Amino acid sequence: MNKILVPVDFSECSENALKISATIANAQITVLRKIGLSEAVFTKDENQEFIEAQYYMKLAKKHFDSFLDKPYLKGLKIETMVQNYKIFSEINEIVKSHEIDLVIMGSHGLSGVKNLFVGSNTEKVVRTSEFPVLVIKENIPDFTIEKIVMAWHYKDEKVSSYRKAKAFADIFKAKLYLVYVNLPTNDFLSTNEIEERTSIFMQNYGDNIDVGIYDDYSVEDGLIHYAEKINADVIAVPTHGRKGLSHFFLGSTGESLANNSNLPVLTFKI
Repeated sequence: MNKILVPVDFSECSENALKISATIANAQITVLRKIGLSEAVFTKDENQEFIEAQYYMKLAKKHFDSFLDKPYLKGLKIETMVQNYKIFSEINEIVKSHEIDLVIMGSHGLSGVKNLFVGSNTEKVVRTSEFPVLVIKENIPDFTIEKIVMAWHYKDEKVSSYRKAKAFADIFKAKLYLVYVNLPTNDFLSTNEIEERTSIFMQNYGDNIDVGIYDDYSVEDGLIHYAEKINADVIAVPTHGRKGLSHFFLGSTGESLANNSNLPVLTFKI
């Protein structure tokens, strides 16, 4: 992973993301502090508002000195940026202009529905990002990416999801685990039916894949439990990129996943 962007607010969550980026970066980490000052402030030349804006910009740059003075960053190429972005989709422009490969963000991980994404800056970045975003919920010592798990359904839209997740896994020489969560509902399939559909998929798309089978009461719980069972490092979640948690997650992996999984979550738009 040559270039990683880490948006920060100098919190512990931001540092968790920074630590992860240090373990997987091969070349450069760009650390971004987004201020979000009003555009009107910057249109005034010599009044108090403009002076105040300059103060906050300089203060953010000063905070970088202590925030980035960490042993785990020694020897890494670090670029710092302070930008006045009012909308989170503008981060896409940084990713494009700096040829960023991956965005890594920390999450406060509060309990309840507003846990991993909802109403947070992380949710806004995930929803608007055209590029992969790795969400880190807690500090993970000795983090590696060796096992990635993704829920599997036999639908055409999942082909794009699978290929993007597989491409990410290949970068780290990691194994991508697909799991079909078998539910005790009208969607229930026998083992033979699942294996038959897997065979048809391989014939149609030319990919030789293995699909695990896990029985559970919801796709969310099955995905989390299967990830725990195989000691996965990351859960991959395709997104629609539309507003609201129930909309930007593809399929039914939604609030339960956000609320209950402490694993890093990789999101990518399809």
